[in-house]
Amino acid sequence: MAQRLNDSLKTIERYKHTSPHYEELLDILGDILILREEYRRKAHKDIYSVEESLLKKKLGSGMPLVDFVDGDINLDEPQEYFMSLLELAAKRLLGEAGRIRRDLEEGNIDFYAMVRASFDGSLIDEGEEEVEEDMFDLLGFLVEESLRPSLEILAEKYGEAVKSSGWNEGYCPVCGREPKISQLKNEEGEKYLFCGQCGIEWRYPRLKCPFCENDDQQTLAFFTVEDEEQYRVDVCNVCNRYIKTIDFRKINETPNMDVEDIATLHLDILANDEGYD
Repeated sequence: MAQRLNDSLKTIERYKHTSPHYEELLDILGDILILREEYRRKAHKDIYSVEESLLKKKLGSGMPLVDFVDGDINLDEPQEYFMSLLELAAKRLLGEAGRIRRDLEEGNIDFYAMVRASFDGSLIDEGEEEVEEDMFDLLGFLVEESLRPSLEILAEKYGEAVKSSGWNEGYCPVCGREPKISQLKNEEGEKYLFCGQCGIEWRYPRLKCPFCENDDQQTLAFFTVEDEEQYRVDVCNVCNRYIKTIDFRKINETPNMDVEDIATLHLDILANDEGYD
């Protein structure tokens, strides 16, 4: 894991030179990766107890291993990590991080409610104090990141079971999140979706939309940016969704998907400008 962290930090430094407009975001990501590894090393509680006798049946029926809406989730360690993330964000003067931390400590915001709300799409549960719109992105990002160390451990534990299950859904087999980025691998250009919530990846049909399962090639397309042939944006004209795709096969490099997601934010902007979500 230490080597993985070192490789990630080296990649960040390289991108800071080649993409200086992302320097601040990449610096923040570097801080988060260091903090993530620290909490991953000291994690000792399972975030969720997977019923292994039902594992094959669950994956075979398209159900993620973790049920964040109705399941019994242990969020003690993620909450501790969340508080550290808020402290880091406050030092970098990101949004209302200091106020969010105070509201949590005073009981005005409930962490368990935020986690469940982040999975059902509402972020803030009914009955919670209304939060300004400019805090939503920060809250969502930090809530998702707070679960990453614990879910990485779970994803590695059941990674082989996921592979052997033949999972072919467009959402994560571990936590149910939708992917934001993917990569092409092998000589055949097989497509692998990446979950930024738990770090797992899984194979998915290259000519199929992961969001609506549309496989009509007449309504699927992609666009690229000049001088960035290794990046493309796959779009679906049925559901108007998109996913960024990385192809590093020609340069014989394995991308760090967390770093690449930040370093390709301009592709998100372009996709949004073209009317894709």
